[in-house]
Amino acid sequence: MLIFASSDKGGTGRSVTSCNLAYRLSLLGRDVAYLDFDFGSPTAGAIFEIPKMERGTPDGGLHSYILGEATEPARVDVRKMTERTSLQERPPGSGKLTLFPGDFGGAEFHLTDNHIKAAMKLFHDVEREFDVCIVDLSAGRSSALDISLNAISPRVRKKKQDKDKDRIRWLLFHRWTTQHVIAAGGLLFGDKGIVPYAMEVGFKRADFMRLVRTVRTAVPDTSAFGEKTTAEQTLWVTRSDDHLKALAKGRSLGQDLLAGTTPLEPMLLWREQVIMDLDVNRRLAKPATAQAFDKLATKVDDDEAWEGI
Repeated sequence: MLIFASSDKGGTGRSVTSCNLAYRLSLLGRDVAYLDFDFGSPTAGAIFEIPKMERGTPDGGLHSYILGEATEPARVDVRKMTERTSLQERPPGSGKLTLFPGDFGGAEFHLTDNHIKAAMKLFHDVEREFDVCIVDLSAGRSSALDISLNAISPRVRKKKQDKDKDRIRWLLFHRWTTQHVIAAGGLLFGDKGIVPYAMEVGFKRADFMRLVRTVRTAVPDTSAFGEKTTAEQTLWVTRSDDHLKALAKGRSLGQDLLAGTTPLEPMLLWREQVIMDLDVNRRLAKPATAQAFDKLATKVDDDEAWEGI
């Protein structure tokens, strides 16, 4: 299964949520590959706490591979390379967790047929080796996004037999704010957005929309005001949330497209990291945060649950 992680802009929590999704899927017993396709800012290594990969790798990252400068993309076993002791442990029944890092000093580039062919081969190879492959894309309409859509287009991607169903998910992450809801709607449905471009490269609109779901990140509640929340603050939060729901629905980002939400997590405000059950048990992270990542992992992993959203 291929899961593409896109976002309307930077700062949405796309990468940290995707890393947590990868970790939770591995706990479900899935062998997971994490492809850092954020060519300009590949920082998944920092989230997995791999010091030598904090801003990508200096040799053979995905940027170099797509450009034809590396014959094989670099990869690291997250549990073997992380400095975080609790993440090094592999619980019984869990799957592999492998990072394919981007390049240190990488950048956006002009799209060519050779780049698309390289991405097609990459996706084909990781799908054969891993149960789940998460492709973390650069924010907005980027070359990484364009390459990916071309590489999974019905025009070039061979159809599989029904018994080996072609499983693709496209997640659009956005913060639960007016600015981000507007931007997410524009990225998905705007004249130069994801859906029009998907149709341009060969998708039928209805077929592509079956792949797409949204994830609302860092959703606050009244606790964000502190322990002593006033009646006025509670009313304001309720009205603001109602406004955002109406705004999202008006931009076709309503409940029927929603895969999940993640709460505002204080730990992640200071440090983007994998939230583990140990963090919850130590009362460092909210139980709701770990539960949200678990629910999202279950939904993307289950075809019936995905179709039922």
